[in-house]
Amino acid sequence: MNESALCSKTHEYVLELQDNQYEVGLTDYAIEQLGDIVFVELPEVGSTFEKNEVFATIESVKAASEVYMPISGKVIAVNEAIADSPETLNDDSVEEKWFIKIESDADQVEFADLLDYSDYKEEVE
Repeated sequence: MNESALCSKTHEYVLELQDNQYEVGLTDYAIEQLGDIVFVELPEVGSTFEKNEVFATIESVKAASEVYMPISGKVIAVNEAIADSPETLNDDSVEEKWFIKIESDADQVEFADLLDYSDYKEEVE
């Protein structure tokens, strides 16, 4: 996972790609905790979500979980490879584990409760 990502306490991450565009997904820790992932439901391109709103559902052989938006934004891309083959999330050799890419004009207030990746790692270990 990219060290410059910001992480939420509910285990989502957000990574700035370029001006106002971000990658959003689940942290490696969350994926590891879920175990064998069998289903991922992702939103449609063009959908908009507010911070902390559920944007995806993920199911493993252990449990089903909701995935929350770390910042508000509009979906501009969906990782179809994950939707079509959710088990690839468990494969360490797969690089593209992002869920969605968004466009956001979130202000600093929305980023205030997110943790730097290094702080997040310390908190979950």
